[in-house]
Amino acid sequence: MNKDGKNIMYEIEGDVCMNIYDFKANTISGVEKDLGEYRGKVVLIVNTASKCGLTTQYRGLEALYKKYGSDKFVVLGFPCNQFARQEPSSNEVIENFCRINFGVTFPLFEKIEVNGDGAHPLFKYLTSMENGLYGEDIDWNFTKFLVDRNGNAVKRFTPVTEPKKIEVDIEILIN
Repeated sequence: MNKDGKNIMYEIEGDVCMNIYDFKANTISGVEKDLGEYRGKVVLIVNTASKCGLTTQYRGLEALYKKYGSDKFVVLGFPCNQFARQEPSSNEVIENFCRINFGVTFPLFEKIEVNGDGAHPLFKYLTSMENGLYGEDIDWNFTKFLVDRNGNAVKRFTPVTEPKKIEVDIEILIN
C-alpha cells in the first residue's frame, strides 16, 4: 500500500509483489533469506556503507534494534558501493567491521546496488513506494525505509536523519 492508501503491486520477473514479504535477499554470509520471516514486525531497511561520513549511524541503528527488541522490530542493513565507492570491501570484511567497530547484531545482507538497472528488486519496490528528495532514486548511503507490521513501506528518511529521530515513528507502528 502506498502513502495514498492504494494497494500497489510491483512486478518482478513475472511475480507480483505486494509488500516486502514477497522478496528474498542474501544475508551477508550468502544464505538466501525470505523477508516473509519478518512478518508482523516493524522493519527499518537501510542502505549502508562503512567508509561514509554517516557510518557512525550504525551505532544509532543498533541502539534502536536493542531498545525495541527483535520480537517487535528489526533493522535490516544492506551495504552498497554506489555512492563514491564508500563500501569497497568484501561482505566478510564489512560484517567484521560492523560487528567490531559498532557492535552490530542486527541482520546484515550482501552488498547490493540500490539504484539503476542492477538495483536489488527490494529497493526497486521500496523506491516505487516512497520517493525521496530527488524522486525515486536513493540519494546517498543511509537512506532509511520504515515498514509497518503488514510489510508496507510507510515512510522514507533522508541519509542525514539520525536513527534516534525515527523513534517516534517506530513506536507508533509498534503500539
